[in-house]
Amino acid sequence: MRVTIKGQVTIPKNIRETLGITADSEVEFREEEGKVYLIKSGNASNQKNFSKLRGIASVKMSTDEIMALTRES
Repeated sequence: MRVTIKGQVTIPKNIRETLGITADSEVEFREEEGKVYLIKSGNASNQKNFSKLRGIASVKMSTDEIMALTRES
């Protein structure tokens, strides 16, 4: 992978897809012991992904029933 004169690189498509990185995603670079890591930051895009799932649960339980399952007996 080549770095441009502006310090830019292209993140390979398979990595972008695996990490869910889109054009509006925030990423961070972290350096540890001479290695650089690309980390996807939490941002509004994550909220959009979560909101897509809202309302698709197939279990027909009341909130009280769900809460009872999460509490110790």
